[in-house]
Amino acid sequence: MSRRSGVPPARFPLALDRLSQPASAGTARETLRPQRLLAAAAQDAARQSAPSGLGLDSALVRQRMVDRLRAEGIRCEPVFSAMLQVPRHAFVDTALAGQAYEDTSLPIGHGQTISKPSVVARMIELLFEGARARTHGHLGKVLEIGTGCGYQTALLARLGQRVLSIERLRPLFDKATANLAPWRLDAVRLVHGDGMLGHPPNAPFDSIIAAAGGEVLPQAWLDQLSVGGRLVAPMQGGRGTGQVLVVVERSATGWQHTQHEAVHFVPLKSGVL
Repeated sequence: MSRRSGVPPARFPLALDRLSQPASAGTARETLRPQRLLAAAAQDAARQSAPSGLGLDSALVRQRMVDRLRAEGIRCEPVFSAMLQVPRHAFVDTALAGQAYEDTSLPIGHGQTISKPSVVARMIELLFEGARARTHGHLGKVLEIGTGCGYQTALLARLGQRVLSIERLRPLFDKATANLAPWRLDAVRLVHGDGMLGHPPNAPFDSIIAAAGGEVLPQAWLDQLSVGGRLVAPMQGGRGTGQVLVVVERSATGWQHTQHEAVHFVPLKSGVL
């Protein structure tokens, strides 16, 4: 079983970028832009009223969630440690905060969801089962496809050395920016771009995790996985079986694929909106 990550708590502001994208349907897109006003984002987040009277800030609420995950068979202690530190209710709409610690996915707008805690824990656990993570005790340099509301990003920041997270939907990119700004996460970079392309300038990555599933894994992800690295993503299992979690490990001689339990994620799409 994996040891606890030795990665220290975050201390410095996260970096925000938007990738230059080819214009589509005649619409010009903004090129690389320097950091958004992080102070303004932090102020906006501070002005939002946090849920109160629900006991959601109690460590016991997160402990009960972790205890349920452990009872369901998750065995990755670094994941549990991160989940105890990151309040899931801070990443969902106030109206849904009371359901934040139930094992359920919740809508975050724009046809997207925050994944069930059990699915998040299981996918990160599969990353930790890779040879590199077992040896070093952390996930190394991480590529996350689909930032969403930023909850999984915050967990990964405590489990890896550096995290680059890509979101194709501008409203969700902005939401994750606001959600993560108060945390001042060290070595986390958010990118508004096409996740199917990965991020060649920062490749290779020791760990790649995707929050959307397609028919096949993009070749860009496989190419950007480091030797000894591990990729976890939902993918169609074939023969009409629906989506399953697929794990890919890269060696000096190629890529080894294995399939795991069934899941249900939003479809993987290209382009930037």
